[in-house]
Amino acid sequence: MNAEHRFDWPVCEEAEDFLLSHLGGFLARNTFARTLSERMRDETGTLLIDWVDHLVMDAGCEGDLERLGFLLDPSGETPDGDLTWQHPEAMLPRVVLRRGCGQAEELAIHVECIVDFLAIHGIPHPIEGDPLGRYRRALVSDEHEARFHVTERRGYRGFIPDTRANASELLHASELWRTRRRSYEDVAEGFHDALTLLDRLIAMVGRDLACHVVFDGERKFWQSRNRAARVQKARQDSLGLGWANHDHHTFRSSREGFIHLMAVMERLGFERRERFYAGEQAGWGAQIMEQPVEGIVVFCDVDLTPEETHIDFSRQPLAPADSLHTVGLWIGLHGESFLDAGMHHLECRFDYAMLREQLAGEGVNTMKPFSDFPFLKQAFTEGEHWPVDPGRARKLLDLGLIDGERYRIFLNEGAIGSHLENLQRKGGFKGFNQQSVSAILAATDPRLAR
Repeated sequence: MNAEHRFDWPVCEEAEDFLLSHLGGFLARNTFARTLSERMRDETGTLLIDWVDHLVMDAGCEGDLERLGFLLDPSGETPDGDLTWQHPEAMLPRVVLRRGCGQAEELAIHVECIVDFLAIHGIPHPIEGDPLGRYRRALVSDEHEARFHVTERRGYRGFIPDTRANASELLHASELWRTRRRSYEDVAEGFHDALTLLDRLIAMVGRDLACHVVFDGERKFWQSRNRAARVQKARQDSLGLGWANHDHHTFRSSREGFIHLMAVMERLGFERRERFYAGEQAGWGAQIMEQPVEGIVVFCDVDLTPEETHIDFSRQPLAPADSLHTVGLWIGLHGESFLDAGMHHLECRFDYAMLREQLAGEGVNTMKPFSDFPFLKQAFTEGEHWPVDPGRARKLLDLGLIDGERYRIFLNEGAIGSHLENLQRKGGFKGFNQQSVSAILAATDPRLAR
C-alpha cells in the first residue's frame, strides 16, 4: 500500500518487548543509566525508551531483528562498518550490530544539548565531534560491560562524529530564522518570503540542517507563548534533556495558505504520509508528513468542505470558504501557524499517567483524553488563552464569519491559542486516532471556550 494512504500502522509488541528486554538487562548492569531512567520518570514524566538513540548488540541478534521486522538502514553509517537496523513500521530505537560484541552492549540516549547533559550530571568526559556538529557523543558511564553514551544530532542519521562542522554558519542560519518577519497582511507574501529565506538557509547549511534550524526555532517561538511548555521544558532541562522526546509538531493553516505550507515542508525534505479526510471528519483535514533524516513529523491541519474530502488537498489549491470550522476560525483569530501564530501544539512522548499527575502539581491541568487505547494515549493540556487582535476580530465580523456576541467575547476574553500534548505509544505504534482527533478539534473550537 502506498505510504501516503495507509492508516493501518501495526502495533509491534514483540519487537518492542525484544528491545525492552535488552534495555532491562543493560540497566541491571549500569547504575548510572538505571538511576537516570528512574529520575526521568519521577522528575519529568518520561520513559527511557523514548530517549534512546540506539542500542549496540552482538551480530548474533541479526536473526531476531529480521524476524521482528527490522531492516538494514543504509543511512546509519558507522566508523567501523557495523550494520544499523531500523523498524520501518514502528517508532522504535535503531540497533547497531557489532561482530564479537558478546555481552558488551552499548546504549545511547539522544538529548538536545550534550554539554547541558554532561554539566548537569557532573561528567567530565570528552565530547567526540565539533561543537554544533551533525553528530556528537560522549561516554557517560562504563560498568560491567555496559557502556552508556549521550548523543546530539543535527540533520544526520549516521554514527560518525562530525569533525568538520561550521558552527558559525549554523548559528547565522539560526539567527536569520528566529528573527524573520512573521506578520503579514497577505498570506501568499508571507510564505513567499519564508521560502526565499529557506532557500538561503539551505544554501548555507544544506537541507537537513536547515530543517533542524527551522524546527528548533519554531519550538522556541511556540514555547514563548505557552506556559505548559515552559513548565515541562524546565523539568526536562533539569536533567539536561531538552525537547529530544518530541513526537510531532502541529501547524494550522488557512485554506489559501495550505498549498504554500506544503511547499515549505517539501523544500525542507518532508515526505507525505497519511491524510485524514474521511467520514465524520468532513469539515477539516490533516496531512501527515515526515522528514526522514531529521526525524521530524508534522501534522498540518486545514478546514475542508465535504466535497474536498475526496481529493488530495495537499496538492490542489483550496479556495476561500464562506464559513469557518475550528481550524479556519483559529487562523482567523490568531494567524497562520507558520507565520505569526506559531504552532498549535507540540506533542512529546511521556508516561501518560505520570505526566498528567506531575503537571497538575505544577498548576497545569490536562483535558479529557482523546485517545485512550493500550497502544496510544493522547491528551492536551488546557489551552493557553491568547488575546485577539481587534483588527482580526473585526474582519471576521464584517465578513459575517462570526456574530456580534462572539466578536465581543473574543475581544474581551481572547481565545484558546496553543497546547502541549501528552502522548504515550506502546508497541512502537506510529499512527494516529482519526475519529478521536476529529472530536478533540471540535472540543477546542474557540466558539465553545469561554
